[in-house]
Amino acid sequence: MKRRLVVVGNGMAGVRAIEEILARGGGAAFDITVFGDEPYGNYNRILLSNVLAGSDDSREIYLNPMDWYDNNAIDLRAGVRVVRIDTFARLVHADDGAVIRYDDLILATGSRSFFPPMAGLWADDKTLTDGVFGFRTLDDCMGMISEAANRTKAVVIGGGLLGLEAARGLQNRGLAVEVVHAGPTLMNAQLDDSAGAILRRSVEHIGITVHTDKRTTEVRVDESGRLSGIVFSDGDSIDCDMLVIATGIRPNVGLAQRAGLTVERAIVVDDHMRSVDDEHVYVVGECAQHRGQVYGLVAPLWEQASVLADHITGVDTAAAYRGSRTATKLKVAGVDVAAMGLKAPELPDDEFVQYSEPKHGVYKTIVIRDGKLVGATLVGDVSKVSFLTQAFDSGLPLPEERVSLMFDIGTPDVSVGVAELSDDAQVCNCNGVSKGTLVRCVQAGETSLTGVMAKTKAGKGCGSCKELVGQIVEWAAGGAVTEDPSASWYVPGIPYDKPTLMRHIRDLELHSVSSVFAALAPDGKEDANSKMALASLLETMWADEFVDERDARFINDRVHANIQRDGTFSVVPQMKGGVTNVAQLRRIADVAEKYDVPMIKLTGGQRIDLLGVRKEDLPAVWADLDMPSGYAYGKSFRTVKTCVGSDFCRYGLGDSTALGIAIEERYQGLASPAKMKLAVTGCPRNCAEALCKDLGVVAVGDGRWEIYVGGAAGAHIRKGDLLTTVDDHDTVITLTGRVLQYYRESANWLERTYKWVPRLGIEHIRAVVFDEELAEGLDARMQKSIDAYRDPWLDGREPATNGQFRTALPLLPLPRVPVR
Repeated sequence: MKRRLVVVGNGMAGVRAIEEILARGGGAAFDITVFGDEPYGNYNRILLSNVLAGSDDSREIYLNPMDWYDNNAIDLRAGVRVVRIDTFARLVHADDGAVIRYDDLILATGSRSFFPPMAGLWADDKTLTDGVFGFRTLDDCMGMISEAANRTKAVVIGGGLLGLEAARGLQNRGLAVEVVHAGPTLMNAQLDDSAGAILRRSVEHIGITVHTDKRTTEVRVDESGRLSGIVFSDGDSIDCDMLVIATGIRPNVGLAQRAGLTVERAIVVDDHMRSVDDEHVYVVGECAQHRGQVYGLVAPLWEQASVLADHITGVDTAAAYRGSRTATKLKVAGVDVAAMGLKAPELPDDEFVQYSEPKHGVYKTIVIRDGKLVGATLVGDVSKVSFLTQAFDSGLPLPEERVSLMFDIGTPDVSVGVAELSDDAQVCNCNGVSKGTLVRCVQAGETSLTGVMAKTKAGKGCGSCKELVGQIVEWAAGGAVTEDPSASWYVPGIPYDKPTLMRHIRDLELHSVSSVFAALAPDGKEDANSKMALASLLETMWADEFVDERDARFINDRVHANIQRDGTFSVVPQMKGGVTNVAQLRRIADVAEKYDVPMIKLTGGQRIDLLGVRKEDLPAVWADLDMPSGYAYGKSFRTVKTCVGSDFCRYGLGDSTALGIAIEERYQGLASPAKMKLAVTGCPRNCAEALCKDLGVVAVGDGRWEIYVGGAAGAHIRKGDLLTTVDDHDTVITLTGRVLQYYRESANWLERTYKWVPRLGIEHIRAVVFDEELAEGLDARMQKSIDAYRDPWLDGREPATNGQFRTALPLLPLPRVPVR
């Protein structure tokens, strides 16, 4: 007879315990029932801040799909709350009336948001005031996303990790944001005062106001009961229409208390993760207290789940949990932070090395005791975190020059560090993957990095361990790492390279992103990371036949403007060849004054940039400017920079201005795998910097023009390769179109021409654009795109959807799991 196992809690800890049990043959030993408060499957709570910020889709954070429960014969009761446990009769009572007997019970009830006492916080006993949110669950996150469209200013109470991530996420959605922290130091649980001060400076630099040493005592509401602001104990106040409480968590222990189990800070357990009161009740996760410690990080939860599974299945009844050493690497409001162990020395003989560079947002400390690393803090520069984590976890020998622990001046080679790392050392904290698990996966025949990550889940959480995972895979494979087939895919969600993908799209006549997924993706599943590239490719291929779906577009493309770090937008009207006139200048000045534009800047592409335009003002700004879009926001043809050429310059050998304007007029706004910048210069003195553009044209005298492709002058420096020399403007324009079209059709997504040209070779590109038959096709397809051109600023004056120019856009709601 199978034993009945009931798990209360469908979160990360509870489901991890089930996974560990199943891995030990528990599927044959137990009938498993899982209760979960939330009406969803198991999801990664760590990624909620990414969902709020818009960098992850809410539908992609699930750890286990619904068929995983069915495939493992698990009875999932999502959206059903357990209200009482009878430990004497071993019965679980649920709020839907169900009563289930258990042989063994796992409590994985997790934790809840802590709401400090504040007048006006609650509308009634169970409902927060309109505009007030916790930040703990998927519903909390989706509620904030939905309401962000109707709010303008948010205050986040709590300057810890969760509070700062909430602030950054709301700022990304267009709200002005202020953070209020009761203590003097941000992230005081992980950082000392110096590190906290540097983090504060970095956070304020991106436009988030920070208030420390402030205790909030009152939530103000208006006559309609809607949030209007907060009040501090010193009498100061802040106006706001959204408030997020991120002041910590409290373990959910009410169920255990009512069942008569011992509860202190959390449910007290022994080294086998059993309640100290009942050998049939196990506890795992944030609701467990072990040797006085309660852990809120993921890595200790995985270690607990492993011991619990060993014991409950009988695989290793001597398995014991001894506590965890915690090391974290995070990106907090855009700032890299890593912390492990002690923040400062505690004993007289502790070694302490400190480096601080506040102006550049860098701070590092290490604490060494008896030759072993017992603590480290890194802010702004976490390049050494892999070795430090290894040294902290496994006690690797440290170099005598302690400063080399912070900088690359003597740290052991990566291969040495990976080799000396113990097999049980935790590599992926989010999913509890050890070095030994990775090595065994490689030894079992999986020698590609992406394959190892898929099979072990290493690197599938926050992603901070990917570098270390790659190092271990390479070491375990003896350097013989194979390339995963998906490396050649044009987009991650469709298993084809670009030529094959384009052939299928043409053959099947797929005109929209959703139709491509339905026809070509495995199981028809959509992939959010593939949508932007597919939309660009389809627009290139189909021109006016392309069916544009707005959820496949990045925010810049949805609103035809470039989002800035404070949530406002940059508007750059087209100035063909950098030429303007009095009327345009007057209109730009009038618009800047009318809409209170905080900065007007000349761009490197010889245009005028209006920075700080509010999202809701964009249609009116375009209408008042009455100028075409300059496409400074898109992966597209952008601008043609010119010098004054032969009309005015005494050195000019050709009319670069007229030619540049003609090129820009013909190819304006073309969708592309990456941005394209062009230039035309009137003599070899190269004042328009044509030699370092994606495509550049140089007058060399006697009516002749040289055409260069593949130049760059940004983070990468490269002189363009000479394509050819021609004798007239028309030939320049024709060859420009062929090169651009071939680039659009053959480049990888986000591959600039300075990588595309060396990859294909200038001889190959030259052969294609001068091949009569191939050139005819390139010309025809380019002309189709040109004929389909429409100025998005003209179309955008009337919103395509009701929410297009609201302050923020909500994500689609997740499907709810039917309640059994």
